[in-house]
Amino acid sequence: MLGIYDPKHGGDRQPLKVGDGVAAAENDPTAYRIGVLKVDAKAPVPKLAAATLNLKGYHLTFDEDFKEPLSVSAWGPGTRWIAHTPYAGDFGDARFADPQEGFPFTVENGILRIEARKDGERWRAGLLSSMDPKGNGFAQKYGYFEMRAKLPKGLGTWPAFWLLAAPSILDKSVTGMEIDVLEQYGVNPNALCTNVHLWYPDKRHKADGRAYLVAGMTDDFHRYGVMVDSDFITFYYDGVELRRVRTPEEAKVPLYLLVNLALGGGWPVDKTPNPSYMYVDYVRAWSK
Repeated sequence: MLGIYDPKHGGDRQPLKVGDGVAAAENDPTAYRIGVLKVDAKAPVPKLAAATLNLKGYHLTFDEDFKEPLSVSAWGPGTRWIAHTPYAGDFGDARFADPQEGFPFTVENGILRIEARKDGERWRAGLLSSMDPKGNGFAQKYGYFEMRAKLPKGLGTWPAFWLLAAPSILDKSVTGMEIDVLEQYGVNPNALCTNVHLWYPDKRHKADGRAYLVAGMTDDFHRYGVMVDSDFITFYYDGVELRRVRTPEEAKVPLYLLVNLALGGGWPVDKTPNPSYMYVDYVRAWSK
């Protein structure tokens, strides 16, 4: 949301500058502005409405519950996940590491732990993608996508759960499409950020982002979901609808899953806890 990149052309995700819709908030280190939205770490967290998510008539199409050893490789093929974006683009202040024994992924008692660690002067962290650079893997047109996770504590952490349009893996001439189901920045642990991005071949970029104050994302496990159909993209938190936007044509294609613990996103990492951890209970998708 605040750190953007072009998923078709790769490269590092770059923080937005003042003038790109981000401004300092009256010299208050606990607050920041995104366009006209001010998110304050000291602000009271509003009470959520009742849950409205209804999956009647839907069936599971993807179920990663981490009950078995994680099926992951650096680039595939032959594994459920790869440990990099299919377009080979890192972002933030940590490089995404190839999987090795005990790092950056550990599975224990049905929970995935993603670790960010600083070795010497360099940070490394973890990302999972359900599709590889040749377009192999899981992607789905329409349906409901959800992750249940406990987010890391500490300045500089930047966990995310997001979807990308599968056609742009192999065809760089099409408009890239990204749905950020969850982005959270350690500078404000109560801000749940959502976004819909369009990345055009001529390098234009459009985004529709919004943040919500919710409590406890770093204290316990919560569900982060999005329903995509031909009419709307609808964001959910613990089954509560947060907002909906009209589905652009670019989202009416198969979408694949990404989960990551990145660092930075426009904020410094000099005070980021080393190591930092993100915990994931499951990643699932449903379809009619």
